[in-house]
Amino acid sequence: MPALSVGHDMMDVVTANRSVDLVGRDAELEELCSRLGIAASADGLTARTTSVLLAGDAGVGKTRLLSELRDRALTAGWHVVAGHCVDLSDSALPYLPFSEILGLLAGTLPEVAGSTLADQPVLQRLQPGRRVRTSTEHADESPLERADLFEAMHALLERAAGEAPILVVVEDAHWADQSTRDLLSFLFSRGFAAPVGLVVSYRSDDLHRRHPLRRQVAQWSRLPVVRMQLEPLGASEVRQLVHVLHPDPIAERDVADIVERAEGNAFFVEELVGAARVTGGVPADLADLLLVRLERLDDGAQQVVRTAAVAGRKVSHALLAAVSGLGEQELDEALRTAVERHVLEPVGGDAYSFRHALLAEAVYDDLLPGERVRRHAAYARVLQSGAVPGTSAELARHARLGQDVATALRASIDAGDEAMRVGGPEEASQHYELAMQLLDHPATRDAAPGALGLAELALRTADALTAAGHAHRANALLAETLQRLPAGSSDIDRGLLTSQLALSIFTIEDEGDELELARRAVALLSGGTEAQRARSLANQARILAGHLREDEARRVGAEALAMSQRLDLPRLSADILTTLASLQRHQLGDDVGDALADVIGQARSSGAVHAELRGLYGLGRFHQDRGEMDEALALFETCRARGVQIGTPWAPYSFDALVMSGSVQFVTGRWEDALRTAGQARNAPAPLVAGVLRGLEATVAAARGQRVATQLVAELRPLWSGEGLVGLFAATAELELAEQSADSRGALGTYARAVEVLGAMWRDLFQARLRLAALTLGVLGTASRQESGAERIAAQATADRLLSDGRRVVAHTREDGLVFGPEALAWIQRLEAEHLRWRWLAQIDPPAPDELREAWEQTEAAFVRYGHVHELARVRARLSDVLRGLGEPELARAAGDLARAAAHALGAQPLLGELTALGSAPVAGRAEQVGLTPRESEILALVAEGRSNGEIGQQLFIATKTVSVHVSNILAKLGAASRTEAAALARRRGLIG
Repeated sequence: MPALSVGHDMMDVVTANRSVDLVGRDAELEELCSRLGIAASADGLTARTTSVLLAGDAGVGKTRLLSELRDRALTAGWHVVAGHCVDLSDSALPYLPFSEILGLLAGTLPEVAGSTLADQPVLQRLQPGRRVRTSTEHADESPLERADLFEAMHALLERAAGEAPILVVVEDAHWADQSTRDLLSFLFSRGFAAPVGLVVSYRSDDLHRRHPLRRQVAQWSRLPVVRMQLEPLGASEVRQLVHVLHPDPIAERDVADIVERAEGNAFFVEELVGAARVTGGVPADLADLLLVRLERLDDGAQQVVRTAAVAGRKVSHALLAAVSGLGEQELDEALRTAVERHVLEPVGGDAYSFRHALLAEAVYDDLLPGERVRRHAAYARVLQSGAVPGTSAELARHARLGQDVATALRASIDAGDEAMRVGGPEEASQHYELAMQLLDHPATRDAAPGALGLAELALRTADALTAAGHAHRANALLAETLQRLPAGSSDIDRGLLTSQLALSIFTIEDEGDELELARRAVALLSGGTEAQRARSLANQARILAGHLREDEARRVGAEALAMSQRLDLPRLSADILTTLASLQRHQLGDDVGDALADVIGQARSSGAVHAELRGLYGLGRFHQDRGEMDEALALFETCRARGVQIGTPWAPYSFDALVMSGSVQFVTGRWEDALRTAGQARNAPAPLVAGVLRGLEATVAAARGQRVATQLVAELRPLWSGEGLVGLFAATAELELAEQSADSRGALGTYARAVEVLGAMWRDLFQARLRLAALTLGVLGTASRQESGAERIAAQATADRLLSDGRRVVAHTREDGLVFGPEALAWIQRLEAEHLRWRWLAQIDPPAPDELREAWEQTEAAFVRYGHVHELARVRARLSDVLRGLGEPELARAAGDLARAAAHALGAQPLLGELTALGSAPVAGRAEQVGLTPRESEILALVAEGRSNGEIGQQLFIATKTVSVHVSNILAKLGAASRTEAAALARRRGLIG
């Protein structure tokens, strides 16, 4: 690896063994120039902002095309800078290509770079010289906010384009770290006012199913980004390239062999032609082909090339000189030979690159295992000595592969710390996890000098994992580390891990007794520092508050607050104040909202970002519980944006705010917004995180009657036990599908599984169980229309149990001292109304007409206050059915019209179908054509369901004798001899659904 302070451009040199002419790529070059607005000369500048993704197989000619594009841009008066992603395997360095770009701009446009660095000091973190291991004066810098860094890089490119149009190239994005991919996403979506062209290349053949860039490319394709696929050269173009590369006569059989073997890959063509020149034939094996050039070198040059391959694609002259151990003259001669033989090529002012990454990979793979270890160890010794500057990530990689485990451990921790400082939690977690593995090695069991202990390292790793959106992995790591602590470990280490584990279990609602763990942690830390005790008490107070043990939480929180204020720990104080202000959130009083708003301001002023996120999310939930959906949505979106800004979009509260945004969007009928929110599942870092958002998608799809809903709920079933919200969203979608198919058995199965899984995760009488019970009762009522009398009688105990379940949830919630908001009140009313509806439709102890009507009218009013657009429409559909049964056709039509309008606006086709089936929107003219009155049409529908005259009379609140008269009239009008024949004729003529 080269030092980052070395400026270089891998597009600098087109060496003699390559075609000077660009063969077979004229169309692609012209398309790139056209899209980017690069004119043929400086007199015709037509620059416009465009972003391009350039994909192609390894060796197909991406870099060669970009070199030609660079030349065109320079001729047209553009600035050109390139940054390169490097294959560091699991030793990623966040924002590596942008550090390179910053370094190049500092050299070519010093005034622009200098002024931007002065205005945007956060950008200084990416200066190449500040990222090397010899730069220790910045080790105590606090983590930056990624949004500020992203804005600063954007500002730098905008200012650079103010001097002249600028072409920014990021090569080999298939090796990009997550932070680089996130910054590219920002630049793609933000765009530029100035003429900035952004081209990102990657190997499409490397993007296997699990490759992290694969989902990112899918996301980028939905942004204003042009995607170009560089296809292999055609046979005629390969022949042309062969003759350009081999101007001397060449046998036709060799040309044909090259055409067949190369398969349109330009790099393979060059290597095959080169091999044919040297050996007089074409090697059969691809690895042999790539190593032909190596074998033509003398021993000294071969050793230098092999040493360079261990560094990667490129290496600085200083580092290569130090590692090789050769004298200056001997090294120069070896390098000259390697360059003349087209194995290496000089780049920038003081570095060398392999002519192609495939060649570097082939040389590295050809090394014997012992050779690799020795050469990696040599790099590690040089980097550790500081003789040549390098990064901690580089040192960690070389030390690990060079089997210097103690050095690898320290460097991995340093690399993780550095990644956290520049807002790269994903990369930091990778470095820390490697360090955790290295701690198990015999060479580090006695703790390497300067390395962290197991407990502290585990805590850092868990923090990074949580910030990167892997909260469940963090939780598992903490639990595992507690188990593997040596017997003689201190109570302090155990207490710190236990406290964090308790909070983790509480936050992600995982299995475990977080209350007991929090209590135990406080006891273990009784001999720790006051700051450690304050933090453990703060965690305990949060957990107590979450379990509604408000008096205890207030007492513990007050103790923790006094300690944190005495120690002058403003961020911890802000976190504790957030907990205390949230204690009365469920009381829904104005004073609670005011208190939360105050602590958000205090957290913001003290830089306590995580307390600020908690406060924003808590205040959003407060407004949501009060039915103030617009206010809640605004706060959730602010919380989410703040989480994205600090680089933790998938961490707790930031991700929770995203989910609640989607939930509010669904409730308020903004379903397209909800789907856009759910669509972020494509970027989720873990299956459970994605599962929550896909659960939201399933609720919309089910309510719209889309076929994908069935597939989604089936795929989500295995995830229920891992994350409660997955189960809750998916169960809601499953109940909606059961409602549409009148599948009472399916609904009861869904309800039973939800109670089992979510009850074990939360508590038996979790609040959402009320809603699930009401929805399941609704399915039972709908299904009863098709059931026999015996089936309806058998269902009575189940219906009564569901009513009891919901009532028990209500009673338990009241015992907790919670105030019911509009949502809870709506579902309380709905539960009672659905049970009355079931009794009415099943004709089991049917309710009095006034009781039934009043229940559904009150339910309608409750859902109006709640604001759930789709459920309000369903309530009105059912109210319409009740009113029609009570002989109130005008009122029934009015309720049905309101429901129909909402269903149309939402695209809720199943609800529209339900309204039609209930008679709210009969097929125009069909019933009238056979002379059926509206009442006769209602009775015909019930006859078709198999109801007796007595049951029909009870349901419609008319005398049995009156029903008998209506049935006789219906049979006569249809010309049917029996009730069964009448039902069949009615279905055939479209008189009933």
